[in-house]
Amino acid sequence: MWVFGRTGESPVTTGINGTGLTAIVTGASCGLGLKTTRVLALRGVQVVMAVRNVDAGYEARRSISHVGRTTELDVMKLDLSSLASVRKFSSEYVSTGLPLIILIYNAGIMACPFSISEDNVELQFTINHLGHFLLTNLLLGTMKKTTHASNKEGRIVILGSLAHIFMYNGGIQFDKINDESEYFGMRAYGQSKLANILQAKELARRLKEDGVNVTVYSLQPGSIVTNLVRHQCSERGLANVFVKFALKNAEQGAATSCFLELHPQVRCYW
Repeated sequence: MWVFGRTGESPVTTGINGTGLTAIVTGASCGLGLKTTRVLALRGVQVVMAVRNVDAGYEARRSISHVGRTTELDVMKLDLSSLASVRKFSSEYVSTGLPLIILIYNAGIMACPFSISEDNVELQFTINHLGHFLLTNLLLGTMKKTTHASNKEGRIVILGSLAHIFMYNGGIQFDKINDESEYFGMRAYGQSKLANILQAKELARRLKEDGVNVTVYSLQPGSIVTNLVRHQCSERGLANVFVKFALKNAEQGAATSCFLELHPQVRCYW
């Protein structure tokens, strides 16, 4: 049971040695991304913290740098609301020559007021899905090379959400994504999360069909207290008591993701 504010870091990765692995965590400066980065560093993984706010990224790195004494924690700018930023990040990452064995879709926004990205697509769909989709496609070649050279399994871990069941009726509304008159924040969020899940399933199928040693996972981390809920009324009044005592904290929420990223017994059956 995780109710009533249970605290403490999950032991799901205890004893696992991630030395020699390199991971990218999007949205690594706070919330689940920061907790995931901390666990990976603790297990010896070299982590690239892909963050929109570089100053916040460096501050987050300082806050956890002591846990991974032999681990490098790098900070790189990535704004998922801009496809140009995604391309720039990917190009810079490839140019470093770093390997890549783990890619984690963590960054996201939820139920925000209607907004259009610089690429003229509704903001939630851009950040939660399109930005990550492009990032994966641009870095998949590096992952394939790394897994082939190291003979180690690559893993792409996508944070989904149970909110995908609350999306618009009839599936993803491709022809209405930018229609403000049809916009409902939580349904748009669910739409973007459904897109993540469908991407995970199809990418996993293609990689398996091609014999590539990269598996793809989509997970529901649970209801968690993070900045993701900043647009929701649950942060106010009596509802805040429920948030504090009934929802998972960030450490608990990151446990499933960390398990999928590192545990040797995990297998994908798609």
